[in-house]
Amino acid sequence: MDRSRPQSTELRRLLDERTADLQRVKAEYDNYRKQVRRDRMAVREIAVENVLRSLLPVLDAVEAARRQEAMTPGLKAVAEVLETQLGSVGLRAFGEEGEPFDPEWHEAVTHVVAPDADRLTCTEILTPGYRVGDRLLRPARVTVTGPPPSGATRVDEGSAGERAGAERGDPAAG
Repeated sequence: MDRSRPQSTELRRLLDERTADLQRVKAEYDNYRKQVRRDRMAVREIAVENVLRSLLPVLDAVEAARRQEAMTPGLKAVAEVLETQLGSVGLRAFGEEGEPFDPEWHEAVTHVVAPDADRLTCTEILTPGYRVGDRLLRPARVTVTGPPPSGATRVDEGSAGERAGAERGDPAAG
């Protein structure tokens, strides 16, 4: 029986090694499956974003048609179905008059100075912005009203051209 004990110890050691190897391989495979799942989701999200981004001009055309005249019942039905279906895959429009200006989500096309304003506010939405979840597809193009830009100087007398000419000593500038 002395011989069976070392053999059984050796078998136990080999079994423990193979079990540890199997556990490592299983953990690697589980990690691989999770990574593949994440990669597939990322590819799906990118594909959805690309399709949605390519349809934004269609939504802009529908909105332009709404602004120009009353839509026919057929065109109105198509527009509603389009907007509903795009919403079902996560497309969300944003940008409303009166909301605070956020340069991450808004593109300021025009800045109207209001000396009594304490912050920048979106006062006109020129084109809505769109996002999917927290990902920006297109910023909202807006007119912003707010205080004068910091460091702005007032021009009290003459045009910039007249001032530049006077600085050069141009007698006609003055």
